[in-house]
Amino acid sequence: MSPVQHALLPDRGVVSVTGGDAGKLLSGLLTNDVDLLAGQNAIHAGLLSPQGKILFDFLVARTDGGFLLDVARDKAADLVKRLTLYRLRAKVELRDVSDRHVVLAEWGGDAVAAAAMSFADPRHPALGQRSILPCGSSPSPSSDAAAYHAHRIALGVPEGGKDYDFGDAFPHEANFDFLNGVSFDKGCYVGQEIVARMEHRGTVRKRIVRVTVATDLPDARPDVMMGDVVIGKLGSVAGRQGLAMLRLDRAIEAIDKGMTVTAAGIALEIEAEVIARQRKLMAAKAPPQ
Repeated sequence: MSPVQHALLPDRGVVSVTGGDAGKLLSGLLTNDVDLLAGQNAIHAGLLSPQGKILFDFLVARTDGGFLLDVARDKAADLVKRLTLYRLRAKVELRDVSDRHVVLAEWGGDAVAAAAMSFADPRHPALGQRSILPCGSSPSPSSDAAAYHAHRIALGVPEGGKDYDFGDAFPHEANFDFLNGVSFDKGCYVGQEIVARMEHRGTVRKRIVRVTVATDLPDARPDVMMGDVVIGKLGSVAGRQGLAMLRLDRAIEAIDKGMTVTAAGIALEIEAEVIARQRKLMAAKAPPQ
C-alpha cells in the first residue's frame, strides 16, 4: 500500500455561504442536491448558465453556520458576485474567505481526516480526503500540488479551467454524471432543462477522457487532431498521462479507419473503456437496418 501523501492546493479558494436561507439558495441553483449533506460530508456540484454551461465547479461542505465552497481560487470572487445576483431578499451572507483558508488534499494509503472541516472527496473514492483549514494551521505537506494533480489525472477527474473552459462545457461533457456532480431527481436549478434533456436523449458527443502516450505530453493545451481535423483539446497533463475533451464519434471514426489521433504531433492512446461505452450508445441510437 502506498504511503499517505498530502499537499496544499494554492489554486483553490473558499467561499462562505451562511444565513437562514443559505441552504434554500444553494438548493435552487446548484446541479447537485444540497439535502445529500444530511448523510455525507460534502458534495460535488456546479453552477450553470441558463444555457446549461458550467460557470463554476466546486465541492460543497456543510459547517455549523452554513456552507463552505471549495472552488478555483481565481473564480472565488466571481462566484460570490454570481450568487449575489440570485440572492435577492434571501437571508444569506456571501463572502470570499480565500485569504483566511487553505485547501489540503490527502490521498494514498489510509488517508484520514486532517481536521474537523475534512471530508472524503465525493468525486472519486480514490481521490482521498479534502480539508479546508484556517491559514497557518495545516500540517507540513509531504507532496506538492503537482503530485496531487498527477493523481487526479490518473483517475480521470477533470477540473474547470484546466480541462475545460468555464462557460463552454455542459456537465455531461465534464463527466459530472459519472463524478457525482449532478442530481437528476432534485427540483429545478439554473440550466436544469438542458442537462435533463441531454441525460434523457443520450446526446453527449463530447467528453473528457484519459489519454496516454509513449513520451511526455505538452502542457500548452494543444488541439487534438484526426489527420487535419480538430476533434478536441488536450487539458491537464502529468508526464505521459493527460485528460482531453474529445468528440467521441470522431475518435471512434479514427480508430475504425486506422488513423492516429495526435496532440502537438504526439500519438495519443484513448481510454478504451470510454470508447467501448460510446460504441454501445451509438449502436443503441442507430436506426434499425
